[in-house]
Amino acid sequence: MTDSQQALRQHKKISAECLDQLFRQARTQNGWRPEPVPIELLKEVYEIACLGPTSANSSPARFIFVTTPEAKARLRPALSPGNVEKTMAAPATVIVAWDTEFYEKLPQLFPARDMRSVFAGNPTLIHETAFRNSTLQGAYLMLAARALGLDCGPMSGFDQQKVNAEFFPDGKWKANFLCNLGYGDPSKLFPRNPRLSFDEACRVL
Repeated sequence: MTDSQQALRQHKKISAECLDQLFRQARTQNGWRPEPVPIELLKEVYEIACLGPTSANSSPARFIFVTTPEAKARLRPALSPGNVEKTMAAPATVIVAWDTEFYEKLPQLFPARDMRSVFAGNPTLIHETAFRNSTLQGAYLMLAARALGLDCGPMSGFDQQKVNAEFFPDGKWKANFLCNLGYGDPSKLFPRNPRLSFDEACRVL
């Protein structure tokens, strides 16, 4: 097989069924079936998600998988009232966080250049890069979870300061958003809200 043939094979469009599972039929879950999510499956989710691109391969996201009743009890006081019941019922809740010292890993993650010195001592660039790329990595995690048969329920409704104080007391990691993982209860779904059309949201220049 030639290089061009190999490239075409690698970029084959995925099936309609896969697109449905990742996007078209996927929903933000508000209720959960009781089946547990094995730790090995959570590891597989991460191993796929970590392959998504980030600036200079910086990979600033850190993922805390909250799975036990004891850990859920620690998270509960930080949740908005509307998110308590569904989060307590979810088999796993991921705290998608970012590492304020992510650049210390750059000699390992980006050995081709000295990128650590670009960030060290520049708190504005550190925050901007870490927050943006950890958000991207959280989205990669959701897509990886859906690809492996899990449902997702991402949430912004929580007290970030309480989560940081409880789970990251040394201040080195910061919470970005939460995402419940498991097997959704379709009876708890809300109707899908509309989306903007291409003409409303896009410009081709």
